Amino acid sequence: MKASLKRVGSDARAARVIDVQKLLDEQPVGRFQILVLLMCMFIVTLDGLDTVMVGFIAPALSTAWAIPRDALGPVMSGGLLGLAFGALGAGPLADRFGRKTVMTGAVLFFGVWSLGSAFASNVGELAVLRFLTGLGLGASMPNAATLMAEYAPQRCRALMVTTVFCGFTLGAAGGGFISAWLIAAHGWHSVLILGGVLPILYVPLMIKWLPESARFLALKETRRTRLVTVMNRITAGLADRATRFVAHDTPQRERSPVRLILSRDYLFGTVMLWVCYFAGLLTVYLLGSWLPTLIRGAGFTLEQAAIVGALFQAGGTIGSLAIGWLMDRVNPHRALGATVFVGGVFAWYMGLPGHGIVGISVLAFGMGYCMNGSNTGFCALAAGSYPTRMRATGTSWMLGIGRFGGIAGAMLGASMLHANWGFGEVFTALAIPAAVGAAAVLLKGARHRGPVLRVEVAGH
Repeated sequence: MKASLKRVGSDARAARVIDVQKLLDEQPVGRFQILVLLMCMFIVTLDGLDTVMVGFIAPALSTAWAIPRDALGPVMSGGLLGLAFGALGAGPLADRFGRKTVMTGAVLFFGVWSLGSAFASNVGELAVLRFLTGLGLGASMPNAATLMAEYAPQRCRALMVTTVFCGFTLGAAGGGFISAWLIAAHGWHSVLILGGVLPILYVPLMIKWLPESARFLALKETRRTRLVTVMNRITAGLADRATRFVAHDTPQRERSPVRLILSRDYLFGTVMLWVCYFAGLLTVYLLGSWLPTLIRGAGFTLEQAAIVGALFQAGGTIGSLAIGWLMDRVNPHRALGATVFVGGVFAWYMGLPGHGIVGISVLAFGMGYCMNGSNTGFCALAAGSYPTRMRATGTSWMLGIGRFGGIAGAMLGASMLHANWGFGEVFTALAIPAAVGAAAVLLKGARHRGPVLRVEVAGH
């Protein structure tokens, strides 16, 4: 930590200079960082719970409203569109007003509209309410990743960011068990009420305990008082009103963060991140939506189809942690490029004839490990590819563009089934977006000339 503190002149305390980023990098992972991780992870868990709950209540809704299940398509697509537009709008707001500010507002927003969704009386009302809920969901998740990236030491940043995103799988899986019990006991309304009440109750805890990003606060002198408070939460007595903070990341002139991520220095990397994440979510949403149906159509039982689908999701959770650990130790572009490519090989091999249920299960786990896990890794990669003044925008815009890939994946799967594509044809085709995604991340790495997942704030 000594390298991050400087003292000049006779009055050592008055002349203390703190290099914010070096201080954060040299700190051991302690209670403060663990608090940030757990609070951000719980936000993503709420996202996972709320994002998938409509899928769980769809059968009950279909029965209660006496409509076919495919009539709920606008409800599903409305939520996904909200996620996309919420992510696109949240980044610039967070780079201007702060990660905590936007994230707290987003959690309250999606909680209120999820609660309102419980009182919808028809498909049109529910579609609009799920779109509004999606706006909040889409705004909260990228800012959770950004805040975690800005407090995690560089040596374990990717792992901590990917750990935060494991909360989504936990929320989605837990939502299934909770929904089954609630629907049986209290009806479909109770699931949406829970999805609204939990985030609303969490907001006061966020206001009290979740810190604003120290890197964000260090960019402007007007945020000094808040930064001193945060620094003293990390280490008691570290800073006071006389302490000077340094941040080389401060821009020479104010520019829109959207213009910055599309400027000459960042445009190529930005577009490559969009391509690889779009391709990744296209694949994952297609499989997440239709994998059990494809397995059932190949002649396996409903129970076997459910097991294969669960293994795909489990592989993603394990892959997220493993890939995050690997990215902290080797070139992250190569680690992700190789992982995505191997996922495409698994998909291609799945499409070959002659596999039994054991082989299909192993391949599904492998695809989940590579494809779901690498998508989480892309979030860590994006958070480390931009300086502080545009990090939230760069990360959230990648997630927003990727959501359109997810929408395309779900629609493409439906089109393939409608056109009577066979099991082998579908999985062989999935190798194409995997190859595109692998090429995009490797091209970004080849073009990149600086350290990735390094810190932009440095001392004078």
